[in-house]
Amino acid sequence: MVELIYKDEVFRIVGAAFEVYNELGPGFLEAVYQEAMEITLTEKTVPFTPQAPLRIMFRGRVLRKQYIADLICFGCVMVELKAQSELTGVDEAQLLNEMKATGMRVGVLLNFGAKNDLQWKRLIR
Repeated sequence: MVELIYKDEVFRIVGAAFEVYNELGPGFLEAVYQEAMEITLTEKTVPFTPQAPLRIMFRGRVLRKQYIADLICFGCVMVELKAQSELTGVDEAQLLNEMKATGMRVGVLLNFGAKNDLQWKRLIR
């Protein structure tokens, strides 16, 4: 059986997100969920960096333009937050491209805007 990369880390991140969603529900702006996630991750002793500026490499050079990740958890999992009616392929492509450009292998896409439940996807590069 193949072991998932950063399985326990992703489990803890998604668990925190479900707590945030269950308490706040849908309807807030992304910034509200960002702050609530930061509070919840701190309470759960999950190490994270909010609004982390990440350098992007192109042909062996660092670009001047930086990507700002919503959260980097455990120093190895990129977390992208959304607050929209549903996740799309564009959201997945965005996170995968950001992971590729920054060298991260695992990403978690969290959508707090869905009406009936938190939407989430674990992406591997």
